[in-house]
Amino acid sequence: MRRKASFLADQRGAVALEVPAVWLFLMLIVLLPLADITVAGFKFISARQALRNFGQSILYSPPPDVTNASSWSSAALAKADTRYPIPSIQLICGESNSVCSSANSDPTQPKYFVYTTTVTLSPIVLKSLLCTGGTTSGCKFTLSYTERFQ
Repeated sequence: MRRKASFLADQRGAVALEVPAVWLFLMLIVLLPLADITVAGFKFISARQALRNFGQSILYSPPPDVTNASSWSSAALAKADTRYPIPSIQLICGESNSVCSSANSDPTQPKYFVYTTTVTLSPIVLKSLLCTGGTTSGCKFTLSYTERFQ
Protein backbone atom coordinates (compact mmCIF):
# COMPACT_ATOMS: atom_id res chain seq x y z
CA MET A 1 0.00 0.00 0.00
CA ARG A 2 2.83 2.30 0.65
CA ARG A 3 4.01 2.17 -2.94
CA LYS A 4 0.52 3.07 -4.28
CA ALA A 5 0.28 6.07 -1.97
CA SER A 6 3.62 7.36 -3.24
CA PHE A 7 2.33 7.17 -6.84
CA LEU A 8 -0.76 9.18 -5.93
CA ALA A 9 1.34 11.82 -4.20
CA ASP A 10 3.65 12.13 -7.20
CA GLN A 11 1.56 13.90 -9.90
CA ARG A 12 4.29 15.04 -12.26
CA GLY A 13 2.48 13.58 -15.30
CA ALA A 14 -0.72 15.59 -14.75
CA VAL A 15 0.55 18.54 -16.78
CA ALA A 16 1.32 16.26 -19.72
CA LEU A 17 -2.36 15.32 -19.89
CA GLU A 18 -3.50 18.95 -19.84
CA VAL A 19 -1.15 20.24 -22.57
CA PRO A 20 -3.18 18.92 -25.56
CA ALA A 21 -6.34 20.57 -24.24
CA VAL A 22 -4.56 23.90 -23.66
CA TRP A 23 -2.90 23.70 -27.09
CA LEU A 24 -6.23 22.96 -28.79
CA PHE A 25 -7.87 25.88 -26.97
CA LEU A 26 -5.12 28.28 -27.98
CA MET A 27 -5.15 27.18 -31.61
CA LEU A 28 -8.91 27.12 -32.19
CA ILE A 29 -10.08 29.97 -29.98
CA VAL A 30 -7.16 32.41 -30.13
CA LEU A 31 -4.66 31.89 -32.96
CA LEU A 32 -6.81 30.85 -35.95
CA PRO A 33 -9.30 33.73 -35.59
CA LEU A 34 -6.37 36.10 -35.09
CA ALA A 35 -4.80 34.74 -38.28
CA ASP A 36 -8.07 35.35 -40.18
CA ILE A 37 -8.18 38.96 -39.03
CA THR A 38 -4.49 39.46 -39.82
CA VAL A 39 -4.80 38.11 -43.37
CA ALA A 40 -7.91 40.23 -43.96
CA GLY A 41 -6.09 43.31 -42.67
CA PHE A 42 -3.09 42.72 -44.93
CA LYS A 43 -5.34 42.25 -47.97
CA PHE A 44 -7.28 45.44 -47.23
CA ILE A 45 -4.09 47.42 -46.68
CA SER A 46 -2.58 46.05 -49.91
CA ALA A 47 -5.71 46.87 -51.90
CA ARG A 48 -5.93 50.39 -50.46
CA GLN A 49 -2.26 50.97 -51.26
CA ALA A 50 -2.76 49.65 -54.82
CA LEU A 51 -5.63 52.13 -55.27
CA ARG A 52 -3.50 54.94 -53.89
CA ASN A 53 -0.54 54.01 -56.12
CA PHE A 54 -2.83 53.96 -59.14
CA GLY A 55 -4.15 57.39 -58.18
CA GLN A 56 -0.65 58.76 -57.92
CA SER A 57 0.32 57.28 -61.29
CA ILE A 58 -2.64 58.85 -63.12
CA LEU A 59 -2.45 62.11 -61.20
CA TYR A 60 0.47 63.33 -63.30
CA SER A 61 -1.19 62.51 -66.62
CA PRO A 62 -4.74 63.87 -66.41
CA PRO A 63 -7.06 63.49 -69.37
CA PRO A 64 -6.74 66.24 -71.98
CA ASP A 65 -10.52 66.42 -72.39
CA VAL A 66 -12.63 65.44 -69.38
CA THR A 67 -15.82 65.23 -71.44
CA ASN A 68 -14.37 62.51 -73.70
CA ALA A 69 -11.80 60.51 -71.75
CA SER A 70 -12.46 57.02 -73.10
CA SER A 71 -9.09 56.65 -74.87
CA TRP A 72 -7.28 58.14 -71.88
CA SER A 73 -9.02 55.84 -69.39
CA SER A 74 -8.13 52.66 -71.28
CA ALA A 75 -4.47 53.68 -71.28
CA ALA A 76 -4.66 54.64 -67.60
CA LEU A 77 -6.27 51.33 -66.59
CA ALA A 78 -3.24 49.51 -68.00
CA LYS A 79 -1.20 51.06 -65.15
CA ALA A 80 -3.30 49.36 -62.43
CA ASP A 81 -1.94 46.60 -60.21
CA THR A 82 -2.90 43.20 -61.65
CA ARG A 83 -3.62 41.75 -58.19
CA TYR A 84 -6.32 44.39 -57.64
CA PRO A 85 -7.83 45.18 -61.05
CA ILE A 86 -9.75 48.40 -61.56
CA PRO A 87 -12.69 47.89 -63.93
CA SER A 88 -13.34 51.54 -64.80
CA ILE A 89 -12.58 55.14 -63.94
CA GLN A 90 -15.21 57.82 -63.54
CA LEU A 91 -14.39 61.48 -63.94
CA ILE A 92 -16.48 63.60 -61.58
CA CYS A 93 -16.84 67.34 -62.20
CA GLY A 94 -17.99 69.97 -59.75
CA GLU A 95 -19.54 69.79 -56.33
CA SER A 96 -22.64 67.94 -57.57
CA ASN A 97 -20.72 64.64 -57.85
CA SER A 98 -21.91 64.04 -61.40
CA VAL A 99 -19.98 62.50 -64.27
CA CYS A 100 -18.15 65.07 -66.39
CA SER A 101 -19.93 66.27 -69.50
CA SER A 102 -19.80 69.34 -71.68
CA ALA A 103 -22.50 70.95 -69.51
CA ASN A 104 -20.63 70.74 -66.20
CA SER A 105 -16.94 70.89 -67.20
CA ASP A 106 -16.41 74.40 -65.81
CA PRO A 107 -12.63 74.94 -65.38
CA THR A 108 -13.15 76.59 -61.99
CA GLN A 109 -14.92 73.55 -60.52
CA PRO A 110 -12.86 70.73 -58.93
CA LYS A 111 -12.49 67.47 -60.80
CA TYR A 112 -12.00 63.98 -59.32
CA PHE A 113 -11.07 60.47 -60.37
CA VAL A 114 -13.30 57.80 -58.80
CA TYR A 115 -12.44 54.12 -59.15
CA THR A 116 -12.88 50.84 -57.27
CA THR A 117 -11.32 47.44 -56.80
CA THR A 118 -12.45 44.19 -55.21
CA VAL A 119 -10.84 42.33 -52.30
CA THR A 120 -11.58 38.62 -51.85
CA LEU A 121 -11.18 37.03 -48.42
CA SER A 122 -11.11 33.31 -47.57
CA PRO A 123 -11.40 33.10 -43.78
CA ILE A 124 -10.90 29.79 -41.99
CA VAL A 125 -12.73 30.29 -38.70
CA LEU A 126 -14.46 33.67 -38.85
CA LYS A 127 -16.44 33.06 -42.06
CA SER A 128 -19.77 33.85 -40.42
CA LEU A 129 -18.37 37.08 -38.94
CA LEU A 130 -16.37 38.37 -41.91
CA CYS A 131 -18.58 37.10 -44.75
CA THR A 132 -22.11 38.38 -44.98
CA GLY A 133 -24.68 36.92 -47.31
CA GLY A 134 -23.81 33.26 -46.72
CA THR A 135 -21.26 32.87 -49.50
CA THR A 136 -19.14 29.72 -49.38
CA SER A 137 -16.54 30.55 -52.04
CA GLY A 138 -15.12 33.53 -50.20
CA CYS A 139 -16.08 37.08 -49.39
CA LYS A 140 -15.85 39.95 -51.83
CA PHE A 141 -15.57 43.55 -50.70
CA THR A 142 -15.43 46.57 -52.97
CA LEU A 143 -13.10 49.40 -52.02
CA SER A 144 -13.64 52.83 -53.52
CA TYR A 145 -11.06 55.58 -53.89
CA THR A 146 -11.29 59.23 -54.92
CA GLU A 147 -8.42 61.43 -56.05
CA ARG A 148 -8.71 65.10 -56.95
CA PHE A 149 -6.79 66.13 -60.07
CA GLN A 150 -7.85 69.74 -60.74
